[in-house]
Amino acid sequence: MAVVRPVYLNNGNVQEMDDTMFDLLKDKFRYQFQQTSPITLSVVNSGGNLSGLPIVDTRMQAGAMVTRAGDGTSGDDGAAEFPPESSTGEPTQVNVNYSKITQTISSAPTLQSDDGKRYFCYIDDDNNIKAMNHGDMLDTIVRPVINNLIVGSNTSDQAGTYFIDTSSSLGANQQLVSSTAVFLDTRANLAAYTAGGIGETQDQPTTINSYYLKKNIMSAPTLSVLPLILRSDNDIQEFAISTIDTIASELMRHEVIDSAGGFKIRYNINGAGTNKGSGMVDTRLTGGTGNYQTRKVGNNDYRAQEFPDGTPTTINSYFLKIQKTS
Repeated sequence: MAVVRPVYLNNGNVQEMDDTMFDLLKDKFRYQFQQTSPITLSVVNSGGNLSGLPIVDTRMQAGAMVTRAGDGTSGDDGAAEFPPESSTGEPTQVNVNYSKITQTISSAPTLQSDDGKRYFCYIDDDNNIKAMNHGDMLDTIVRPVINNLIVGSNTSDQAGTYFIDTSSSLGANQQLVSSTAVFLDTRANLAAYTAGGIGETQDQPTTINSYYLKKNIMSAPTLSVLPLILRSDNDIQEFAISTIDTIASELMRHEVIDSAGGFKIRYNINGAGTNKGSGMVDTRLTGGTGNYQTRKVGNNDYRAQEFPDGTPTTINSYFLKIQKTS
């Protein structure tokens, strides 16, 4: 196994591909990874199987309203008529679990037999034209492409990989997996709680951020030159595009699904690997003691309720991770 450089025909002469030509050939492999989608993330309503789920959104809600018919004495004694703060329920925490991402691993394809002339040609140290073996293909093209797929960037160079975004709008080379957010960060909507509304609905959230699953994509590449195949008569000719696509699809799928060399691709939440996109941040009001409010309704209906208060605080950050694993 070795890293070698594919060759092509230049006016009848066999030459090594330059970096631009070689990068386009690698793009063929990247594109086949995108098109076959051997490691798929999808958005589901519930029950997602991605490791690290569920992730939790937390927020505060108001305590239950307390009411009484005054303090038991004649006349209106003002504040004394209302249920005291000691009798009202404190604001409580609401937890919402999100398990909206499912990872699907395709079955690995069967590797076609290599007769010693299946793969791209190169020039060895003795200036002989030879065909790469399976290991050469992995070291020269497949594994370098995978190494580029699993970085934290989100461009066409990472085509076929997924990431989290705070917007459902599409940027360049992006595909929205679902218009359904995979996580919502909510907090108590303080403006919705008023003394004049007691008894207020206890849970009145507002959405701070929505998080969406997206996929990096690329357009189909066009090769500027074609790699060479060593024929059974030991002459050379250019590969057919369809054959290049077949080889690229087979090798990429097999390696990311069932690599024996530590090049499987898998996703998780907050485990090992590289962050893909925005962290999904759970914030909550903290440090409050409850905003005690009162309301008189009619002659003998004195109400009290404690509303959420406090300062917005980050509770947890959840990251989609991409991992190269054994």
